[in-house]
Amino acid sequence: MRLSILDQSPVGDGYSPAQALHNTVELAELADQLGYTRFWVAEHHAMHSHGSSAPEVVVATIAARTSRIRVGSGGVLLGHYSPYKVAEVFRTLEALHPGRIDLGIGRSSGSSPLESYALRSVRSLTPAPDEFDDKLAELLAFMTDSLPAGHPFHGAVVTPAGTGVPEVWLLGSSPRSAVAAAQLGLPYAYAHFINPAPTREVFADYRASGGGAGRAILGIGVYCADTDAEAERVYATQRAFRRRLVRNDVRPVPSSEQALLELADGDDPLGTERFEFPRYVHGTPDRVRDQLLAIAEATGAKELIALATIHDHRDRLRSYELLAEAFALNPLPA
Repeated sequence: MRLSILDQSPVGDGYSPAQALHNTVELAELADQLGYTRFWVAEHHAMHSHGSSAPEVVVATIAARTSRIRVGSGGVLLGHYSPYKVAEVFRTLEALHPGRIDLGIGRSSGSSPLESYALRSVRSLTPAPDEFDDKLAELLAFMTDSLPAGHPFHGAVVTPAGTGVPEVWLLGSSPRSAVAAAQLGLPYAYAHFINPAPTREVFADYRASGGGAGRAILGIGVYCADTDAEAERVYATQRAFRRRLVRNDVRPVPSSEQALLELADGDDPLGTERFEFPRYVHGTPDRVRDQLLAIAEATGAKELIALATIHDHRDRLRSYELLAEAFALNPLPA
């Protein structure tokens, strides 16, 4: 079982977005030491609760500060950008850190309509329905210098030339995106933490559509602590944060103490969810490991990518340390 990390640079109440980004880099350095397979950073806009709006910048910083872990975007929201520019940015990263760069591509906007409009170089309020598919095909062709002769950009030179290319992943949260990834021959990362209802179906559809075994990652929230009581305290942050999101409240992430106060009225959207597999798992290392292995066995996932929205950065570091120990990852020598 391979373990990886997806980090959204959570901004804790009382902390700055700059501190959240520094925390992400520190977590990536720890993940490299502990033996995690890859470390991806998300792209969000207009959210006071998340600090990462430019994943390519954070990827560059992390890759320069680590030695063996794969580093990538989870993901670049391609609808906002020029495929040519994305290809050059990530080919540059691959040239600087060969064999260690992942380019995860997402379909969502990651923002409100106003910010989405501001991000677009061509200012149309309503993108064409097939725009993302066209952009993805164009990006893949730019990556491999394989634009067909009839394409308007045929002959365009993508630099740096003569280097390797990053591994391109399609990110998604639906059976449709899994099928699309398989048909394109791409590895697929499924956001179970966003849409936990069809997870078993998604992995079956990916394989049935030609997706290779071991080329699909399951993304899930993980909250690990030394005791059950401590795990409940740490997990309260996510519970309260989720309740806020349901109400379109994107303030910074509350502390565990504040979260428990907010949850005292019993209104907890996560508490009423009933899916085959939980959106998030929490508990002691043994309990978390057993739950994750059961989900992996049921879906056929060979790699899990964990994320955690935790206010206290020390609690977040400890959660990933315990998770690595529970799965006996291969740490770097002291």
